[in-house]
Amino acid sequence: MEKNAKIYVAGHNGLTGSAIVENLRAKGYRNIIGKSHKELDLINQKATLEFFEKEKPEYVFLCAAKVGGIGANNTYRADFIYQNLQIQNNVIHSAYLCGTKKLLFLGTACIYPRECSQPIKEEYLLTSELEYTNEPYALAKIAGLKMCEAYNIQYGTNFISVMPSSLYGINDNFNLETAHVMPALIRKMHLAKLLNESRYDEILADLKIQNLEEAKKYLEKFGIKNNSVEIWGTGNALREFLHANDMADACVFVMENVDFKDLYKKDMDIKNTHINIGSGSDISIKDLANMIKDIVGFKGILKFNTDKPDGTMKKLGSCDKIHSLGWRYKIELKDGISNMYEWYKNAMNTRI
Repeated sequence: MEKNAKIYVAGHNGLTGSAIVENLRAKGYRNIIGKSHKELDLINQKATLEFFEKEKPEYVFLCAAKVGGIGANNTYRADFIYQNLQIQNNVIHSAYLCGTKKLLFLGTACIYPRECSQPIKEEYLLTSELEYTNEPYALAKIAGLKMCEAYNIQYGTNFISVMPSSLYGINDNFNLETAHVMPALIRKMHLAKLLNESRYDEILADLKIQNLEEAKKYLEKFGIKNNSVEIWGTGNALREFLHANDMADACVFVMENVDFKDLYKKDMDIKNTHINIGSGSDISIKDLANMIKDIVGFKGILKFNTDKPDGTMKKLGSCDKIHSLGWRYKIELKDGISNMYEWYKNAMNTRI
């Protein structure tokens, strides 16, 4: 990419999008476009195409998506498949129509089968049944990566898909209703710690609730008490985590150095051209929870609710492809969580 190239980051306010913008700026890119949801609703086909026709971005990072944890995925199944399909269809097709030089589509490790050989290689896609709780979201993302492949094959575009492991970092979604496991655990234990230490003003500021009894009732809804925190599942499920700053660095690396033609062999069917992005190591939810507990300084106990689902028991991606292309992660898990918690506390302190 040229340093003065016009770059559109769809979802620039989100976890990965904001990290990509920061990474691009650090590397000298200045002509970066970002539109909030209020400014541009990517679910609206007409509005999306009009934006592309006006701005004609040369490069596109497609990070915009409806995302959430296991509870949100399973509860809002229609929203997850509809909204994600609409967003990616509109952006990818508009990028094609308006001559975008290169597009990077951000997917998810949830695209792979529930029962899958480990570590999960890109070619394991669509070899067996998906995990039920996130099936709509996974199907939407599979459609996105296949759409990129199909447009490349038929129209000669240069659209690349990357599939990250579970992401975390600053600007994450800490909403207890919809958050992924990492921010949910951090916020739960932080609030339980405040409750245990009778720091009620900070709890009210965090929750944006004025009445203490109402706040305590709300916390109990999510299993947050002064001496315990409830966690869904057995705690035995294993997850691979990657800091959003590492993910952003990988995305910019791919955009700068990798083309679609580099991702398939000329004498074979063109499929599974997507790239896994991860750390190459995993951790149990139980060990993760205890690590977060130590970082936050919560002194209570962790209660695992085995009536709630674990999701896929093991989901470790193979990083062989991205390693062969020349990229590796840098941020270790404990350091990344500590940094994320400090950011969260600072963000909460501004409300007091």
